[in-house]
Amino acid sequence: MASFPPRVNEKEIVRLRTIGELLAPAAPFDKKCGRENWTVAFAPDGSYFAWSQGHRTVKLVPWSQCLQNFLLHGTKNVTNSSSLRLPRQNSDGGQKNKPREHIIDCGDIVWSLAFGSSVPEKQSRCVNIEWHRFRFGQDQLLLATGLNNGRIKIWDVYTGKLLLNLVDHTEVVRDLTFAPDGSLILVSASRDKTLRVWDLKDDGNMMKVLRGHQNWVYSCAFSPDSSMLCSVGASKAVFLWNMDKYTMIRKLEGHHHDVVACDFSPDGALLATASYDTRVYIWDPHNGDILMEFGHLFPPPTPIFAGGANDRWVRSVSFSHDGLHVASLADDKTHDGSVYFWATPRQVPSLQHLCRMSIRRVMPTQEVQELPIPSKLLEFLSYRI
Repeated sequence: MASFPPRVNEKEIVRLRTIGELLAPAAPFDKKCGRENWTVAFAPDGSYFAWSQGHRTVKLVPWSQCLQNFLLHGTKNVTNSSSLRLPRQNSDGGQKNKPREHIIDCGDIVWSLAFGSSVPEKQSRCVNIEWHRFRFGQDQLLLATGLNNGRIKIWDVYTGKLLLNLVDHTEVVRDLTFAPDGSLILVSASRDKTLRVWDLKDDGNMMKVLRGHQNWVYSCAFSPDSSMLCSVGASKAVFLWNMDKYTMIRKLEGHHHDVVACDFSPDGALLATASYDTRVYIWDPHNGDILMEFGHLFPPPTPIFAGGANDRWVRSVSFSHDGLHVASLADDKTHDGSVYFWATPRQVPSLQHLCRMSIRRVMPTQEVQELPIPSKLLEFLSYRI
């Protein structure tokens, strides 16, 4: 766990504790679960948590009920207990939007998950909307699953029913991300070296193929305003895309090994990337500057060793919702399909930080630097101090 700003020291890391765990059931004869867990996801409104139970099974759990179970019964998973099982959707068909537990068999190994929610005023870019099979309402919550065979399946979270089967990738769908603006625009990253843009309000029509990666694409992430997309893969470069024009903005260079994960800060002013070189970089995506570096090895390996097998594979990175912390995940060599939840540092954001985030949500770095204000304030707004 790292903080931005300030850095989290060793004593603070020690205080972090598990608050709960969801254990995958023992692998049955059909081998549908119980293997390595590649992906987890929270719904945008926090109503659901989803995770691949190690193979082809995805479990959807109402998060509030899950937290209550942790508080009542300790950190151990109770959702698999027959006496304390959460209610299933088919037990009460009259309340569609009441959170229910679902177990979904996706038919193949699940590599990626993403939740998407609909906003009615965000219309499809397709002109002939009267021909659509699906009319997504305001209360719609979808789950996209990326599979080993290159397919993407779209599920109704409230009913657990399959809605769409998107077929175009030729290799593993390694990551999925929905545009945060409620448009139900979905971007998929694949080992076939492409990113594909899908419009779910247009019955899953594929709108665009983004090409530029010369090897596998591992991860992708939208900026909070949905105008920019970051993608990373089996190379040392970080790709930034304009999602209005579907063109590449720039490539960011600095890592010494494959870049495997990326995430924007809540105000869109910062971009975090994680690499097999054991490092996490914090970038200014608007000008390409590296603002801060975190490492999983101290001292950090030299570029020659960082570019090879270093036994500290950093797998993922994510900003906290308040923009004060960055969490990174390293490989611990456990492959049982279980999920563990950790308490994060509790900190009240300062008024200065809240003001900075409010400004940066609407102003890129270039516009901030043109403001007629003192240099120290410019540095603060640009996250340089």
